[in-house]
Amino acid sequence: MKIVRESVSRAELQLLADNSLGDYVKAVVDIDRGLMAIDGDLHADEERLLLEDGSEQTSLWDINLSPGREGETMVEYDSMINVRPYHGNRSRGVDSPETRARVAAVVRRLVKS
Repeated sequence: MKIVRESVSRAELQLLADNSLGDYVKAVVDIDRGLMAIDGDLHADEERLLLEDGSEQTSLWDINLSPGREGETMVEYDSMINVRPYHGNRSRGVDSPETRARVAAVVRRLVKS
């Protein structure tokens, strides 16, 4: 498990996926700091890592990255931890189009071909 501050390659993500879940890697994105944690057994583990590093809970969104997919289909917005009715998010996804766009922008900037 690590924090990605600069970049990670699709090839590295694929190796991580191959060594754990097969098709995807769990990730947590901090939309305010523009970084993400990857390769935890649970999204909660990655969230804890980012919180210990100074992230705020309200900035964190849990996703799955499928390095074999292209464009926006690489990101899957599905995690129980995303259910936050008190912040207006009532699903396992990311309901706000603005927040989804911010998550996608961080992923585009950090994941390189």
